[in-house]
Amino acid sequence: MTPKYQAIADELRVHIQAGKYAAAQTLPTEFAIAEEYQVSRQTVRQALSLLAKEGLIEKRQGSGSHITRRETDTSPHRSVAVVTTYISDYIFPSILREVENVLSQHNCTPSLFATQNQVSNERKVLQNLLNLPVDGILVEGTKTALPNPNLDLYQKIMDKGIPLVFIHGNYAQLHGALSVLDDNFSGGKQLTEYLIRKGHTRIAGIFKSDDIQGPGRYAGYTAALREANIPVDDRLVFWYNTEYKSTILSHTLAASPIIQRDALPTCSAVVCYNDEIANQLIAALVKNKIDVPKEVSVVSFDNSQYSELSPIPITSLSHGEKNVGRIAAEKLLSLMDGGLCQSELVPWTLVERVSG
Repeated sequence: MTPKYQAIADELRVHIQAGKYAAAQTLPTEFAIAEEYQVSRQTVRQALSLLAKEGLIEKRQGSGSHITRRETDTSPHRSVAVVTTYISDYIFPSILREVENVLSQHNCTPSLFATQNQVSNERKVLQNLLNLPVDGILVEGTKTALPNPNLDLYQKIMDKGIPLVFIHGNYAQLHGALSVLDDNFSGGKQLTEYLIRKGHTRIAGIFKSDDIQGPGRYAGYTAALREANIPVDDRLVFWYNTEYKSTILSHTLAASPIIQRDALPTCSAVVCYNDEIANQLIAALVKNKIDVPKEVSVVSFDNSQYSELSPIPITSLSHGEKNVGRIAAEKLLSLMDGGLCQSELVPWTLVERVSG
């Protein structure tokens, strides 16, 4: 869950960038902000400290929080809301860095919001954005494989004519919404075919159930098995969701579902949903003296830092020079400028390492 001070800082940032306090060039007092958000003054001070570190405000003793003037900026700024499930976890820093680079080059100021992949948090963020003068929204949908109770708010945003681009996950019910997605089906198929070419026929899979990447990657996995005339064995397929990610694997392996169902001894390879899961699996295998890749090969998605820092470097799929964040930001800018864009599936390239 997003800390209260972070949520307050996010909202104040958007207000500042939208010019809400332009007349006075100061924020309300700490007491007034605490009253408005029903929090302690200490929480407000934490929020203001974040904004001060970003250079948006300057705290002056006895005269409150002054908004920093940028006299060198002569062209109007545009405000872009960037809504992701997480900000600092896993692959998000590299994606957000590219988003910020693209937007800043076009005089756009991004405001970051994180939902923690919780629909309740997503609803609060969307309600907030509907009441703010944002020029565009870049969003990673929450639990995109499940029916979403927030589609009404997404539709309101689209009806207001606010340019909107989805990354990683989208909702089929939102007709006409633009998206930049991983080619999940092709990726799952590519990894499984790679293992089949290596001689594997008992291939397990670990997939995430509540985001569309998981079912898409599973569909590619099963397609590759079917085309090779290898039966799809439900006992070798494992699903987890956001809330129970930590339970899918354990370093002892004994408490893990993959062991409880006696699957691991019967398979010689595993397709993992991403490098984070693959890294956990490999660490558990190594700890239990199971040789990777001689006894069990492990492959995954994202070619992240995990793939290089794992005890056994991971064979993983990469987007190469393409970055989903950069592509999505460029499409959003085009929409904001009145251009026409199409949704895009970003292809994968296999990076072979030791694990596979």
